Formats: sequence, structure tokens, C-alpha cells
Amino acid sequence: MATRLRLQRHGKKGKPFYHIVAADSRSKRDGRFIEKVGTYNPNTNPATIDVVHDRALYWLQVGAEMSHTARAILKYKGVVYHSHLLNGVKKGALTEEQAQAKFEEWLRDKEGKVAQKSSKLSAAAEEARIKALAREKEVNDARAKEIAGKQAELAAEAAAAQAEAEAAAAPAEEAPAAEEAPAAEEAPAAEEAPAAEEAPAEEEKPAEEGGDEKEG
Repeated sequence: MATRLRLQRHGKKGKPFYHIVAADSRSKRDGRFIEKVGTYNPNTNPATIDVVHDRALYWLQVGAEMSHTARAILKYKGVVYHSHLLNGVKKGALTEEQAQAKFEEWLRDKEGKVAQKSSKLSAAAEEARIKALAREKEVNDARAKEIAGKQAELAAEAAAAQAEAEAAAAPAEEAPAAEEAPAAEEAPAAEEAPAAEEAPAEEEKPAEEGGDEKEG
């Protein structure tokens, strides 16, 4: 039975998540498998890869084939290089200790590169976040300035309209009422001429003594 290391698709539509499995090469892609040796999640940056190193190495050592994607993943995780070193041990090209030392050196170098890449990605993401915040602040400031200008314009128009309405509603200024001339003081009634003193009644002329004597 030919065994093949390949990916088995899982996850939601548009967000695939893969299992790395050892399966019969004749079985369907998402069909039965012999053993799950890892997972691959391409939805993160960098992609998240978990591999059971010893089991993946075992299947390579017993002659399992690999799909293109599985090969790239196992090469990235060092499984393919480790298998190559063990094959060198089998051929007598190097000792097992030498093979292990070389693999550990490769692993340290790989971890350093991964850490450096992750650090760069984090720095780039932080820089992008800061720039996005700055752009958002600029947009918000411009929007606030525009709104303040419109509000000021509307307030001025409202004040002008109110003043105009008040001016139209107010009655024309009445000329101050002419001060009423003080009521002419009634001319004091003409002083009544003092009643003419009654001429004293003519004193009766005293009868001439003896009266009118007839001339004798």
C-alpha cells in the first residue's frame, strides 16, 4: 500500500483549515486516513503550522510520498532536512550525533529567522495601525471643522432671519406724541367790578322852611 502525506481540507467556506495526514494514496482527498500528523492554518500571518515531528519523520523514513503542499510545509518545519540527515547516517556519510548537531543548528537558525520575521511583521502592523489612526484623526478633525463651520453659518443665518423678522413685525416708530400744551388756565373770571356803591339816596332836601309860601 502506497502511503502519501497530504492535506485534508476542513474549516468554513472562504476560511480553509487543513489537517496534514498520512493516507492511502488511492483514497479520496477528504476520505479516510491512517494518521494525522499536523495542521496548517493559512488564515493567519504568518501561517500557523503544527507538525508532530517524530511521526511525520517516521512516515518519510518508511517511504511515504508527499503532495507538493505537504512537502513545502514539512520542508519549512525541518522534517525533510532531518530525514535527509538520517538517510546520510544510514549511508555512513555522518554519524547520528553529527546529524543531530546539524539538525539542531538548522533549527536554531530557522527559529531565529522566524522570530525576526514575526518581529518585522509586528512592527509593520504597529506602524500601519499608527498611520491608520493618524489618518482617521485627520479625517475626524477635518469633518469636525467642516461641521463647526456649517453650524456657525447656520447660526448666523438664523440670527439674521430673526433680526429681519423682528424688524418686520415691530410697528413703525411712532413720533413722540406732541406734548400736550397744558390746558390753558382758565382766565380768572373778570374780577367783577365791585358793585357800584349805591349812590347814597338823595337826601331829601329839607323842606324849605315854611314851605313855599305863597307870595303874598
